[in-house]
Amino acid sequence: MTEANDSSTQIQKAARFRELHQGPDPFIIANPWDAGSARVLAGMGFAALATSSGGFAGTLGRRDGRIERDEALAHARAVVNAVDIPVSADLENGFGDAPYFAAETVTLAAGTGLVGCSIEDSTGNPEKPLYGFEESVARIAASVEAATSVGFGFTLTARAEGFLRGVADLEDVIARLQAYEAAGADVLMAPGLPDLDAVKAVCAAVSKPVNFMVGVPGKSFPLADLAAAGVRRVSLATSLYRAAMTGLIDAATEAKESGTFGYVDTSIPTPTLAGYMKG
Repeated sequence: MTEANDSSTQIQKAARFRELHQGPDPFIIANPWDAGSARVLAGMGFAALATSSGGFAGTLGRRDGRIERDEALAHARAVVNAVDIPVSADLENGFGDAPYFAAETVTLAAGTGLVGCSIEDSTGNPEKPLYGFEESVARIAASVEAATSVGFGFTLTARAEGFLRGVADLEDVIARLQAYEAAGADVLMAPGLPDLDAVKAVCAAVSKPVNFMVGVPGKSFPLADLAAAGVRRVSLATSLYRAAMTGLIDAATEAKESGTFGYVDTSIPTPTLAGYMKG
C-alpha cells in the first residue's frame, strides 16, 4: 500500500475524490472500522472510503464520541495505508470547542494521508447538544481555512447534526447548511433527515454536494430515490459495523445456546477472506 506521506499520491487521490462528487450519479462511500475491513471494502470495488467514528470506537470497546483526537488520527492513518483509494474521515466536532482547535484537527488530518474529513456542529453535551449558530459557522469557517491551506484539494464536509441530537428543526438545519456553504464547505450533510421530502428540501436549498447518511432504521432510503432527491454522496456510517456485529452475536448465540455451529457453513471461507489481505 502507499504510505500516507506520499504527497503526489495524496494529491491524486484528493482530485479523484472531488471528481466523484461531480459524476452523473451519486456514489456510495463505505465506512470501514479498521484496516482489515477497509481492505475488504476496497477489494469489493468501492471508489472511496470514510472512517466511522462509531465503528472505530466499538473496536476499542467504547461508545461513539469516546475517542481522543490522537486515536482518531492514528486510526485514519492505518486505514489510509491499507488501501489505494481516497479516504475521508469522520472527525466528530474536531475534538475541541474552539474554532482554532477544529482547524488544527483538519490540518493534522491532512497529514495522515486523508483527502477529506467532516466536522459537525454537535457539542457532545446533552444539555446543549449543538453549538450556537454563529459559533458553528465560525468553526466551519476556520476548518475551511485550514483545509484550503494544506496544499491540495482537501474536501471539507460540514455536518448539521440537529436531527440526530434531538433538535429536529428543518429550517434551522437548512439555515446552518447554507451558512456552512457560504463559509466555504465543499460538501454538506444533515444526518437523520426524517423523510425524502426533507432530503429534497435540503438539496434544493444549497448548491454544494449533499451527503446522505444511511443507518437510521426506516430512514435509509434507496439510492435511486436519493438520486432523484438530489443527493450526490451516500455514506454508510456505522451500518456495516453493526451488520458485522449482528453476525457475530447471531453466530455466538447459536454456539452458546444451541451447541451447533451452522454459521460456519454460511461464513466466507478463510482463503477468500485472506485474498483481500495483501500484507
